[in-house]
Amino acid sequence: MIELSEITKTYDGEVVAVDRLSFKVGGGEVYGLLGPNGAGKTTTLRMILGLLEPTSGDATILDSSVSVDPLRMKRLIGLVSASAGLYQWLTPSEMLRYFAIGFGLNEEQVAERIAELSQRMELETFLDRRCATLSTGQSQRVNLARALIHDPPVVLLDEPTRGLDVVGSKVVFDFVQLLREAGKAIIVCTHQLEEAERFCDRFGLLYRGKLKYEGTLEELKRETGQPSLVEIFLRLMRDESSVADSTADSASISAIA
Repeated sequence: MIELSEITKTYDGEVVAVDRLSFKVGGGEVYGLLGPNGAGKTTTLRMILGLLEPTSGDATILDSSVSVDPLRMKRLIGLVSASAGLYQWLTPSEMLRYFAIGFGLNEEQVAERIAELSQRMELETFLDRRCATLSTGQSQRVNLARALIHDPPVVLLDEPTRGLDVVGSKVVFDFVQLLREAGKAIIVCTHQLEEAERFCDRFGLLYRGKLKYEGTLEELKRETGQPSLVEIFLRLMRDESSVADSTADSASISAIA
């Protein structure tokens, strides 16, 4: 459904933010793109969305390519971000209609999509209230519905549970299950590793722009000998720190020599 082929982003020809990153996500699959701060997750999402031009490589969805037609790529993606807000003086119904029209839906399609998503996301009781009056959980439901208003084949979730309580987090978990059942290809970026274990089918572990490990949780456990995703990450950090220290020591010795 979505494929990244050696996509790379460098700045000033020297700083490598993402280094030849390749992976595929199929329909009905949840892929956890994970890594510490600075690993390249956000840069990768921005390239997929066409907000950043790749230095090399490409991202494709169906027959569309971000390097050839980034505008069409945007129409094939739904984005859920913890940093996205609502238009406070609009109602959820008005806001969903605004985005639906922006994606090119006609009036009949707009009405159908709002009715369908209102039922699925349980928006009916507050659909015509100002967004400023909504609770955090209600606002999150509206944000999730907004990402699906144009029925995209691919959905990106960037820290979707950040700042949410248990109830709000469950809304996100239910949403991911809804996407899976609808056959969407889903990429999740999160620092909540325990949560990632619960709803991701496969994982890609980034460190300094490189994909260090990839596979299901059981495959990663066998490969690393670690019992959990948290321990796998800690091992990755230790191993990479050791490599960096060894490289620095070698450089120092060479300079002395």
